[in-house]
Amino acid sequence: MAVHDVIGIGAGPFNLGLAALAEPIAELDAVFFDSRPGFDWHPGMMLDTAHLQVPFMADLVSLADPTSRYSFLNFLKATGRLYRFYIREDFYPLRAEFNAYCQWVAGQLPSVRFGHEVTDIRYDQTAPDGGRYLVRTRHDGGTRVHAAHRLVLGTGTRPEIPPSCAGLLSSGGTAVHNSDYLQSKADIREQRSITVVGSGQSAAEVFLDLLSDCGPDSYELNWVTRSGRFFPLEYTKLTLEMTSPDYVDYFHALPATTRDRLIGSQKNLYKGIDAALINDIYDALYARSLSGPLPVRLLTGVEVTGSSYDACTGQYRLNLDHREQGTSGELTTGAVVLATGYSYREPAFLQGIGSRIRRDSRGRFDVDRSYGISVEPGEIFVQNAELHTHGFTSPDLGMAAYRNSTILREILGWEYYPVEAGIAFQEFGLTGLGQPPHPPANTRTGSAAKTEGAVA
Repeated sequence: MAVHDVIGIGAGPFNLGLAALAEPIAELDAVFFDSRPGFDWHPGMMLDTAHLQVPFMADLVSLADPTSRYSFLNFLKATGRLYRFYIREDFYPLRAEFNAYCQWVAGQLPSVRFGHEVTDIRYDQTAPDGGRYLVRTRHDGGTRVHAAHRLVLGTGTRPEIPPSCAGLLSSGGTAVHNSDYLQSKADIREQRSITVVGSGQSAAEVFLDLLSDCGPDSYELNWVTRSGRFFPLEYTKLTLEMTSPDYVDYFHALPATTRDRLIGSQKNLYKGIDAALINDIYDALYARSLSGPLPVRLLTGVEVTGSSYDACTGQYRLNLDHREQGTSGELTTGAVVLATGYSYREPAFLQGIGSRIRRDSRGRFDVDRSYGISVEPGEIFVQNAELHTHGFTSPDLGMAAYRNSTILREILGWEYYPVEAGIAFQEFGLTGLGQPPHPPANTRTGSAAKTEGAVA
């Protein structure tokens, strides 16, 4: 049995970026498994006008290696779209465009194997080379065991359904999570009333998409959010410095209780709506209102506290509480779109290596500063499962290349890609008061950082 240096599980954007950055490293043998038949990123939200909330430089590789052949700009050049993107004068790629880019990268990486479902992982302590992880996969009806010294978990997040809405998706009516919106759009629009629940970018995109055909002769449209307002994603430049290695250093060093409190107060840094999209919604409401009142209701500060489905009428009943007023009510609707976000859930196959994983007092992954969770440092790493330890940058595409550079450094034992530090003008905390302000940023090159030796 061949023993790989690392096996990546899941091939979403984060592990796909790791595969692309690992590809030119001759000293590293890596393979990545994904159960899906191919790369497809949030297909249920591939709306025509939807775009990323980060610029094109936050692609799979550029912030680690701007010269990589797997950059978004090289994708545009290879597909004859570079000048069109330039003339467009918009740094933010369309979501469908980014999806096509990732598919283009995945198609060039033999290390990425789709259609391979990981079903079990065990640890072999008797191996002569110091222990290895045995990963069982299912492919084309057969199974096979693969071995590696290290693992990188990139299995992604899953739709989050609030307890108050539990059972709605399996009720038999027209209720979906927004991840399945496009597949269900035709059925949703056949209802006489539609309700969108949520406050983030996805809720806003769905609402605007449905607003175009809302009217007295079609359907009424409701938007319910427990947030006090339809808040924009905070995107000022000094705030953006918090999406940096500097802030991750600061955040990770805080007590766990402080980190948990901060995450609860920072939603506008990673869960808000593009300001331009909020304005587009208002402009659409204004233009549509010229011909008469619209059957539209926007409810802020309102929480869905319970729900039920009446199969006889085909209607949902949503119990609503207005927290500030202390009032309650009931909303009847024919369709529900739950734009209620995503959350990380541990895959079942980790049970076989539970003793190899560190956990905190609440049973969560105890993720070290270098994104490792293994009892023996440097064996198991996670992608986008460290919100509670590394902060709101965890799901940020713009920090993925940095995280992957860090993981590769830990796997190799030396820096192939420079792991930057000291990039922020502001200081987080008071620990640097005794030092000169604004030390120079890390400008080492990959060749200067590299030392002789194979994978540690």
